[in-house]
Amino acid sequence: MSRPSYSLKDLADKVKGKLVGDPEVVISNIATIQNASSGCISFLANPKYKKFLKESSASAIIVSSELSNQLETPGIITDDPYSAYAIISSLFSKHQNPYTDKSVSYFVHESAEVDDSAIIGPNVYIGPECKIGRNSILHANTSLVMNVEIGKHTIVHSNAVLGSDGFGYAPDKKRYIKIEQLGKLIIGDNVEIGAGCTIDRGAIENTEIHDGVKLDNQVHVAHNVILGENSAIAASCAIAGSTIIGKNLQMGGLSGILGHLEIADDVFIGAHTLITKSIKKSGNYVGIMPAQEHNDWAKSSVFIKKRK
Repeated sequence: MSRPSYSLKDLADKVKGKLVGDPEVVISNIATIQNASSGCISFLANPKYKKFLKESSASAIIVSSELSNQLETPGIITDDPYSAYAIISSLFSKHQNPYTDKSVSYFVHESAEVDDSAIIGPNVYIGPECKIGRNSILHANTSLVMNVEIGKHTIVHSNAVLGSDGFGYAPDKKRYIKIEQLGKLIIGDNVEIGAGCTIDRGAIENTEIHDGVKLDNQVHVAHNVILGENSAIAASCAIAGSTIIGKNLQMGGLSGILGHLEIADDVFIGAHTLITKSIKKSGNYVGIMPAQEHNDWAKSSVFIKKRK
């Protein structure tokens, strides 16, 4: 399949940016600013790569207005070069729909509803009372166990398990009695769920993943969590049951939030941080302890315990 190409004007119009230089420059690929070659468009979003601006071999570079006077190639000036790059990247995706073979096998329960525009990959399981909205994509080997509702333009990557049983048991002397999970998992529009994620349906009320949420690979969200819109969670994080989270949460990798907490809007949680109490105020929260030799750690732990 031949690679698509666009004029620089086409791309500037696409991102609503200001064009600099020859509008007919042909762009056929995207590359990093340090590794770009002729025919590539690149972008400068991180100041640490500013040193490559003058020596880059890119045919065009996307920059902010602050750097426009240093641009020595054709380019596009925009308020947010990284967002512009993200928009342009969609034009160069070779496989917008990798599942064009209509003979691929998947299972849809008779009580489920799947919009005709949805794309369903091979070996997908769609269980009882599930609903899939318009233009959503379920990649290969995804399982929707039961009572899962997915909105429009949502992407679920391979091997995700949605609507599984929450971890609910009532202790009774020497045994645990299983609590049946009777709620739903409701996922909004424009959500992206990474490979290997697991999200439980609710016990009585619903688990909710609101519009615009982005989950990296291998994230676990327990039953009855409410995750506010436009939140972004990096790989291997976990959120325990019945926690209510506001809008725009950001979680670094390997972080966790305990159950039955409330988290305010606009909270950033650093990598490898455990949240044990509710957060009422937006801001950055970090609890990282760097690795040390054992003897040094023993000394540090004594100091930490003594601090008030």
